Amino acid sequence: MTRSPHVLYGLPHSLYTGPARAYLRKQGIAYVERTPRSEPFARDILPVIGRSIIPVMVTPEGEIVQDSVDIIDHFEANGAASLSAYPPGPRQTFVALLLQLYGNQGLLRAAMHYRWTYYDQQARFLDHAFAAGAPLEAVQNVMRRMQSYLPGLGVTPETIPLIEQGFEDLLDILDAHFSVHPYLLGAIPSLGDYGLLGPLFAHLGRDPVPADIMKRRAPAVFRWVERMNAPDLDITDLPDAAGWVEDDGVPETLEPLIAHMGQEMGPELADKVAFLAEHVRKIAPKDGDPVSAKPHQRTIGTTPSTYRGVAAEVGVQPYLLYLVGRVRRQLQSMSGDDRAWALDLLGRHGLRAAFDGELGVAVDRRNHIEVWAAA
Repeated sequence: MTRSPHVLYGLPHSLYTGPARAYLRKQGIAYVERTPRSEPFARDILPVIGRSIIPVMVTPEGEIVQDSVDIIDHFEANGAASLSAYPPGPRQTFVALLLQLYGNQGLLRAAMHYRWTYYDQQARFLDHAFAAGAPLEAVQNVMRRMQSYLPGLGVTPETIPLIEQGFEDLLDILDAHFSVHPYLLGAIPSLGDYGLLGPLFAHLGRDPVPADIMKRRAPAVFRWVERMNAPDLDITDLPDAAGWVEDDGVPETLEPLIAHMGQEMGPELADKVAFLAEHVRKIAPKDGDPVSAKPHQRTIGTTPSTYRGVAAEVGVQPYLLYLVGRVRRQLQSMSGDDRAWALDLLGRHGLRAAFDGELGVAVDRRNHIEVWAAA
Protein backbone atom coordinates (compact mmCIF):
# COMPACT_ATOMS: atom_id res chain seq x y z
CA MET A 1 0.00 0.00 0.00
CA THR A 2 1.15 3.54 -0.74
CA ARG A 3 1.95 5.47 2.41
CA SER A 4 -0.27 8.49 2.95
CA PRO A 5 1.47 11.86 2.75
CA HIS A 6 1.77 14.32 5.59
CA VAL A 7 -0.94 16.98 5.67
CA LEU A 8 0.11 20.59 6.21
CA TYR A 9 -2.65 22.99 7.16
CA GLY A 10 -1.58 26.48 6.15
CA LEU A 11 -2.03 29.37 3.77
CA PRO A 12 0.24 31.04 1.18
CA HIS A 13 0.16 34.42 2.94
CA SER A 14 0.79 32.94 6.41
CA LEU A 15 4.15 34.00 7.86
CA TYR A 16 4.60 30.86 9.93
CA THR A 17 3.44 28.39 7.26
CA GLY A 18 6.26 29.41 4.90
CA PRO A 19 9.17 27.88 6.84
CA ALA A 20 7.36 24.56 7.33
CA ARG A 21 6.40 24.34 3.65
CA ALA A 22 9.92 25.18 2.49
CA TYR A 23 11.43 22.61 4.85
CA LEU A 24 9.13 19.83 3.63
CA ARG A 25 10.04 20.67 0.03
CA LYS A 26 13.78 20.78 0.71
CA GLN A 27 13.68 17.42 2.51
CA GLY A 28 11.64 15.74 -0.23
CA ILE A 29 8.97 14.79 2.30
CA ALA A 30 5.65 13.90 0.67
CA TYR A 31 2.91 16.24 1.84
CA VAL A 32 -0.31 17.90 0.77
CA GLU A 33 -1.26 21.39 1.88
CA ARG A 34 -4.83 22.13 2.89
CA THR A 35 -6.61 25.23 4.04
CA PRO A 36 -7.57 25.53 7.72
CA ARG A 37 -11.07 26.32 6.47
CA SER A 38 -11.52 22.71 5.43
CA GLU A 39 -13.87 20.36 7.23
CA PRO A 40 -11.12 18.01 8.50
CA PHE A 41 -9.39 20.90 10.26
CA ALA A 42 -12.56 21.91 12.09
CA ARG A 43 -13.53 18.32 12.81
CA ASP A 44 -10.21 16.68 13.67
CA ILE A 45 -7.67 19.39 14.49
CA LEU A 46 -9.39 22.19 16.41
CA PRO A 47 -10.73 19.92 19.17
CA VAL A 48 -7.18 18.66 19.77
CA ILE A 49 -5.16 21.88 19.65
CA GLY A 50 -7.88 24.04 21.21
CA ARG A 51 -7.32 27.14 19.07
CA SER A 52 -7.41 28.28 15.48
CA ILE A 53 -3.76 28.58 14.52
CA ILE A 54 -1.50 27.56 11.65
CA PRO A 55 0.60 25.85 10.54
CA VAL A 56 -0.45 22.44 11.78
CA MET A 57 0.93 19.20 10.38
CA VAL A 58 -0.67 15.78 10.64
CA THR A 59 1.62 12.79 10.10
CA PRO A 60 0.52 9.64 8.26
CA GLU A 61 0.23 8.02 11.70
CA GLY A 62 -2.16 10.75 12.86
CA GLU A 63 0.25 12.68 15.09
CA ILE A 64 -0.48 16.41 15.21
CA VAL A 65 2.43 18.89 15.29
CA GLN A 66 1.75 22.62 15.59
CA ASP A 67 4.16 25.51 14.83
CA SER A 68 6.80 25.64 12.10
CA VAL A 69 9.61 25.44 14.69
CA ASP A 70 8.20 22.19 16.08
CA ILE A 71 7.40 20.79 12.63
CA ILE A 72 11.04 21.18 11.60
CA ASP A 73 12.27 19.68 14.87
CA HIS A 74 9.85 16.76 14.50
CA PHE A 75 11.66 15.60 11.35
CA GLU A 76 15.10 16.45 12.70
CA ALA A 77 14.46 14.33 15.80
CA ASN A 78 13.10 11.41 13.78
CA GLY A 79 16.08 11.33 11.47
CA ALA A 80 13.92 12.07 8.42
CA ALA A 81 15.94 15.12 7.33
CA SER A 82 18.11 14.47 4.30
CA LEU A 83 19.62 17.97 4.75
CA SER A 84 19.64 18.71 8.46
CA ALA A 85 18.82 22.33 9.27
CA TYR A 86 21.12 22.08 12.30
CA PRO A 87 24.73 22.88 11.35
CA PRO A 88 27.36 20.45 12.65
CA GLY A 89 29.33 22.95 14.75
CA PRO A 90 28.37 24.81 17.96
CA ARG A 91 29.06 28.32 16.64
CA GLN A 92 27.06 27.89 13.48
CA THR A 93 24.22 26.28 15.43
CA PHE A 94 24.21 29.21 17.85
CA VAL A 95 24.00 31.73 15.01
CA ALA A 96 21.29 29.70 13.26
CA LEU A 97 19.13 29.65 16.39
CA LEU A 98 19.75 33.35 17.04
CA LEU A 99 18.67 34.27 13.52
CA GLN A 100 15.69 31.93 13.71
CA LEU A 101 14.56 34.01 16.68
CA TYR A 102 15.17 37.24 14.78
CA GLY A 103 13.14 36.14 11.78
CA ASN A 104 10.37 34.67 13.87
CA GLN A 105 9.96 37.65 16.22
CA GLY A 106 12.21 40.56 15.28
CA LEU A 107 10.83 41.00 11.76
CA LEU A 108 7.16 40.87 12.77
CA ARG A 109 7.04 44.66 13.07
CA ALA A 110 8.22 45.30 9.52
CA ALA A 111 6.16 42.45 8.07
CA MET A 112 2.92 43.65 9.62
CA HIS A 113 3.65 47.32 8.91
CA TYR A 114 4.17 46.83 5.20
CA ARG A 115 1.13 44.57 4.92
CA TRP A 116 -1.40 46.74 6.73
CA THR A 117 -0.13 50.31 6.65
CA TYR A 118 -0.04 50.03 2.86
CA TYR A 119 -3.29 48.09 2.60
CA ASP A 120 -4.91 50.64 0.26
CA GLN A 121 -2.05 50.25 -2.23
CA GLN A 122 -2.26 46.45 -2.29
CA ALA A 123 -5.88 45.82 -1.35
CA ARG A 124 -6.75 43.68 -4.35
CA PHE A 125 -3.81 41.35 -3.71
CA LEU A 126 -4.52 41.03 0.02
CA ASP A 127 -8.27 40.64 -0.42
CA HIS A 128 -7.63 37.82 -2.87
CA ALA A 129 -5.11 36.15 -0.55
CA PHE A 130 -7.26 36.29 2.58
CA ALA A 131 -10.48 35.31 0.84
CA ALA A 132 -8.85 32.25 -0.80
CA GLY A 133 -12.10 31.28 -2.49
CA ALA A 134 -14.37 32.38 0.36
CA PRO A 135 -16.61 35.46 0.21
CA LEU A 136 -14.59 38.57 1.03
CA GLU A 137 -17.11 39.60 3.67
CA ALA A 138 -16.31 36.44 5.59
CA VAL A 139 -12.67 37.42 6.11
CA GLN A 140 -12.94 41.17 6.58
CA ASN A 141 -13.16 40.79 10.35
CA VAL A 142 -9.95 38.75 10.28
CA MET A 143 -8.20 41.44 8.27
CA ARG A 144 -9.41 44.19 10.60
CA ARG A 145 -8.16 42.22 13.59
CA MET A 146 -4.75 41.87 11.95
CA GLN A 147 -4.62 45.62 11.36
CA SER A 148 -5.44 46.24 15.02
CA TYR A 149 -2.21 44.50 16.08
CA LEU A 150 0.01 47.29 14.71
CA PRO A 151 0.18 49.52 17.82
CA GLY A 152 1.08 46.52 20.01
CA LEU A 153 3.94 45.77 17.65
CA GLY A 154 5.28 49.28 18.05
CA VAL A 155 4.05 50.53 14.67
CA THR A 156 3.25 54.21 15.23
CA PRO A 157 3.63 57.41 13.20
CA GLU A 158 6.86 58.06 15.11
CA THR A 159 8.39 54.64 14.39
CA ILE A 160 7.23 54.08 10.80
CA PRO A 161 10.13 56.00 9.17
CA LEU A 162 12.57 53.98 11.30
CA ILE A 163 10.86 50.69 10.44
CA GLU A 164 11.19 51.43 6.75
CA GLN A 165 14.80 52.48 7.11
CA GLY A 166 15.44 49.29 9.05
CA PHE A 167 13.92 47.19 6.29
CA GLU A 168 16.08 48.85 3.67
CA ASP A 169 19.17 48.40 5.86
CA LEU A 170 18.34 44.72 6.27
CA LEU A 171 17.94 44.26 2.53
CA ASP A 172 21.35 45.86 1.91
CA ILE A 173 23.02 43.61 4.49
CA LEU A 174 21.41 40.43 3.20
CA ASP A 175 22.01 41.35 -0.42
CA ALA A 176 25.74 41.61 0.25
CA HIS A 177 25.71 38.21 1.97
CA PHE A 178 23.53 36.33 -0.53
CA SER A 179 25.59 37.66 -3.40
CA VAL A 180 28.40 35.33 -2.26
CA HIS A 181 26.63 32.64 -0.19
CA PRO A 182 23.45 30.85 -1.28
CA TYR A 183 22.30 30.45 2.35
CA LEU A 184 23.27 31.98 5.67
CA LEU A 185 25.96 29.46 6.58
CA GLY A 186 27.01 28.05 3.25
CA ALA A 187 25.21 25.94 0.67
CA ILE A 188 22.69 24.27 3.01
CA PRO A 189 19.68 26.07 4.53
CA SER A 190 19.87 26.29 8.32
CA LEU A 191 17.30 27.00 11.02
CA GLY A 192 18.23 30.65 10.60
CA ASP A 193 17.28 30.57 6.91
CA TYR A 194 13.90 29.03 7.69
CA GLY A 195 13.31 31.58 10.46
CA LEU A 196 14.06 34.54 8.20
CA LEU A 197 12.01 33.09 5.35
CA GLY A 198 8.71 33.44 7.22
CA PRO A 199 8.49 37.25 7.06
CA LEU A 200 10.76 37.70 4.04
CA PHE A 201 8.52 35.48 1.94
CA ALA A 202 4.91 35.59 3.11
CA HIS A 203 4.75 39.34 3.77
CA LEU A 204 7.81 41.15 2.54
CA GLY A 205 8.49 38.98 -0.51
CA ARG A 206 4.89 38.53 -1.74
CA ASP A 207 2.89 41.62 -0.79
CA PRO A 208 3.26 44.07 -3.70
CA VAL A 209 4.69 47.11 -1.88
CA PRO A 210 7.57 45.48 0.04
CA ALA A 211 8.19 42.86 -2.66
CA ASP A 212 8.76 45.64 -5.18
CA ILE A 213 11.27 47.26 -2.81
CA MET A 214 13.04 43.92 -2.37
CA LYS A 215 13.28 43.22 -6.11
CA ARG A 216 14.56 46.69 -6.94
CA ARG A 217 16.93 47.13 -4.01
CA ALA A 218 18.13 43.61 -3.19
CA PRO A 219 17.85 41.13 -6.08
CA ALA A 220 20.08 38.61 -4.31
CA VAL A 221 17.62 38.54 -1.40
CA PHE A 222 14.70 37.91 -3.72
CA ARG A 223 16.74 35.17 -5.37
CA TRP A 224 17.29 33.61 -1.93
CA VAL A 225 13.52 33.68 -1.33
CA GLU A 226 13.07 31.77 -4.59
CA ARG A 227 15.88 29.39 -3.63
CA MET A 228 14.34 28.67 -0.23
CA ASN A 229 11.05 27.69 -1.85
CA ALA A 230 12.65 25.39 -4.43
CA PRO A 231 12.53 21.62 -3.86
CA ASP A 232 16.30 21.34 -4.33
CA LEU A 233 19.26 23.48 -3.27
CA ASP A 234 18.84 25.67 -6.38
CA ILE A 235 22.38 27.11 -6.39
CA THR A 236 23.12 27.14 -10.11
CA ASP A 237 23.98 30.85 -9.90
CA LEU A 238 26.57 30.14 -7.17
CA PRO A 239 28.03 26.87 -8.47
CA ASP A 240 31.18 26.91 -6.35
CA ALA A 241 29.27 26.75 -3.07
CA ALA A 242 29.19 23.38 -1.30
CA GLY A 243 28.14 22.22 2.16
CA TRP A 244 28.45 24.25 5.32
CA VAL A 245 31.12 26.90 5.69
CA GLU A 246 34.25 25.02 6.76
CA ASP A 247 35.54 24.65 10.32
CA ASP A 248 32.34 25.90 12.00
CA GLY A 249 33.05 29.31 10.51
CA VAL A 250 30.58 32.18 10.52
CA PRO A 251 30.92 34.38 7.41
CA GLU A 252 32.08 37.93 8.03
CA THR A 253 29.05 39.09 6.02
CA LEU A 254 26.80 37.91 8.88
CA GLU A 255 28.38 40.21 11.48
CA PRO A 256 26.43 43.23 10.13
CA LEU A 257 23.23 41.14 10.24
CA ILE A 258 23.66 40.32 13.93
CA ALA A 259 24.53 43.97 14.62
CA HIS A 260 21.32 44.90 12.81
CA MET A 261 19.38 42.40 14.92
CA GLY A 262 20.73 44.07 18.06
CA GLN A 263 19.73 47.50 16.79
CA GLU A 264 16.27 46.35 15.77
CA MET A 265 15.26 44.27 18.78
CA GLY A 266 17.97 44.34 21.47
CA PRO A 267 16.30 46.78 23.92
CA GLU A 268 12.83 45.39 23.26
CA LEU A 269 13.99 41.81 23.75
CA ALA A 270 15.56 42.67 27.11
CA ASP A 271 12.45 44.59 28.22
CA LYS A 272 10.09 41.77 27.27
CA VAL A 273 12.17 39.10 28.96
CA ALA A 274 12.34 41.26 32.12
CA PHE A 275 8.55 41.74 32.00
CA LEU A 276 7.99 38.00 31.73
CA ALA A 277 10.38 37.23 34.58
CA GLU A 278 8.60 39.74 36.83
CA HIS A 279 5.19 38.46 35.74
CA VAL A 280 6.12 34.93 36.73
CA ARG A 281 7.51 36.14 40.05
CA LYS A 282 4.15 37.74 40.82
CA ILE A 283 1.84 34.90 39.78
CA ALA A 284 4.13 32.01 40.87
CA PRO A 285 2.77 29.47 38.36
CA LYS A 286 3.16 25.74 38.73
CA ASP A 287 5.13 23.79 36.17
CA GLY A 288 2.77 23.11 33.29
CA ASP A 289 0.34 25.96 33.96
CA PRO A 290 -0.87 27.63 30.72
CA VAL A 291 0.87 30.95 30.03
CA SER A 292 -2.44 32.69 29.31
CA ALA A 293 -6.04 32.38 30.43
CA LYS A 294 -7.19 31.20 27.00
CA PRO A 295 -5.26 29.09 24.46
CA HIS A 296 -5.71 31.65 21.67
CA GLN A 297 -4.53 34.58 23.82
CA ARG A 298 -0.99 35.28 22.71
CA THR A 299 -0.23 38.58 24.48
CA ILE A 300 -0.42 38.82 28.26
CA GLY A 301 0.41 42.50 28.75
CA THR A 302 2.40 45.44 27.48
CA THR A 303 5.69 46.99 28.49
CA PRO A 304 7.36 50.29 27.71
CA SER A 305 10.38 49.89 25.48
CA THR A 306 12.23 51.61 22.66
CA TYR A 307 12.68 50.96 18.97
CA ARG A 308 15.81 52.58 17.53
CA GLY A 309 15.71 55.09 20.36
CA VAL A 310 12.00 55.97 20.02
CA ALA A 311 9.66 55.10 22.88
CA ALA A 312 7.05 52.42 22.13
CA GLU A 313 4.57 50.43 24.22
CA VAL A 314 4.75 46.85 22.98
CA GLY A 315 2.77 43.70 23.61
CA VAL A 316 4.51 40.80 25.34
CA GLN A 317 4.04 37.27 24.03
CA PRO A 318 5.26 34.42 26.26
CA TYR A 319 6.00 32.47 23.05
CA LEU A 320 9.04 34.73 22.76
CA LEU A 321 10.57 32.85 25.70
CA TYR A 322 10.04 29.55 23.88
CA LEU A 323 12.45 30.75 21.19
CA VAL A 324 14.79 32.53 23.59
CA GLY A 325 15.07 29.26 25.50
CA ARG A 326 16.37 27.49 22.41
CA VAL A 327 19.20 30.01 22.09
CA ARG A 328 19.94 29.88 25.81
CA ARG A 329 20.20 26.08 25.81
CA GLN A 330 22.64 26.17 22.93
CA LEU A 331 24.71 28.81 24.73
CA GLN A 332 24.70 26.74 27.92
CA SER A 333 25.92 23.70 25.99
CA MET A 334 28.95 25.60 24.68
CA SER A 335 32.24 25.80 26.55
CA GLY A 336 35.71 27.25 26.32
CA ASP A 337 36.51 29.41 23.31
CA ASP A 338 33.16 28.66 21.68
CA ARG A 339 31.18 29.99 24.63
CA ALA A 340 33.45 33.02 24.98
CA TRP A 341 32.96 33.73 21.27
CA ALA A 342 29.18 33.57 21.57
CA LEU A 343 29.06 35.81 24.64
CA ASP A 344 31.34 38.32 22.96
CA LEU A 345 29.11 38.32 19.86
CA LEU A 346 26.01 38.97 21.97
CA GLY A 347 27.75 41.61 24.06
CA ARG A 348 29.06 43.58 21.10
CA HIS A 349 25.59 43.91 19.66
CA GLY A 350 23.45 44.59 22.73
CA LEU A 351 21.87 41.14 22.90
CA ARG A 352 23.51 39.52 25.92
CA ALA A 353 20.95 40.43 28.61
CA ALA A 354 18.27 38.05 27.32
CA PHE A 355 20.51 35.01 27.02
CA ASP A 356 23.16 35.07 29.72
CA GLY A 357 22.69 34.49 33.43
CA GLU A 358 19.83 33.05 35.47
CA LEU A 359 16.39 33.83 34.11
CA GLY A 360 14.17 31.90 36.51
CA VAL A 361 11.44 31.33 33.93
CA ALA A 362 10.92 29.36 30.74
CA VAL A 363 8.13 28.51 28.34
CA ASP A 364 7.51 25.02 27.01
CA ARG A 365 4.84 23.62 24.69
CA ARG A 366 2.75 20.71 25.93
CA ASN A 367 -0.43 19.37 24.41
CA HIS A 368 -0.18 22.06 21.72
CA ILE A 369 -0.26 25.07 24.05
CA GLU A 370 2.46 27.16 25.71
CA VAL A 371 2.98 26.52 29.42
CA TRP A 372 5.27 27.81 32.15
CA ALA A 373 8.20 25.54 32.89
CA ALA A 374 11.20 25.44 35.16
CA ALA A 375 14.07 27.46 33.68
